[in-house]
Amino acid sequence: MKMTIHRCSLPPDAFLQRYAGNDDYTDCFRVDVLGTIGLGRYVEAFYTTRLFKAERAILSLAGHPSTDAEAALVVQGEASRFAAWHVEARADDQLLMCDVTGRTRSWFQVASNRDADTTLYFGSAVTSVETGVAGRKSIGMVFNVLMPVHILYSRALLAATKRKIARSNQHVMA
Repeated sequence: MKMTIHRCSLPPDAFLQRYAGNDDYTDCFRVDVLGTIGLGRYVEAFYTTRLFKAERAILSLAGHPSTDAEAALVVQGEASRFAAWHVEARADDQLLMCDVTGRTRSWFQVASNRDADTTLYFGSAVTSVETGVAGRKSIGMVFNVLMPVHILYSRALLAATKRKIARSNQHVMA
């Protein structure tokens, strides 16, 4: 199975759909993984990759520490906060997290695909704010400038998550 991370449209039932359109920014990426992967396993793998742990270290310096155990509690529905995020919406197949500023969202979804494997979806939203010009809203210059880095980082996070899940699958099969 290829590692290709695809940029795609949001599924129609995605919680992130509420931010699609208007002046807000949304994106969606997907990758297929072998086997049936539940949402909890996906999100926990994502939040505990080495790459995301680097982000968690930076957030810790900014006053938002987190642990792998806290990630597990959010995934299991036993906590609603993790690092700089809180749960905005949850279902059996998807999770939407909102940051402390209320400006950005991280979204996760799992879906069985035709090969009896699982498609992992990851997306983000940045909500717009008033620009000062009557009726105009924008995500802002900082978000616009950083968007190419964000897109690369999103792809890298999803790839790291797939690798982590694949390694854990190998351990289970061994």
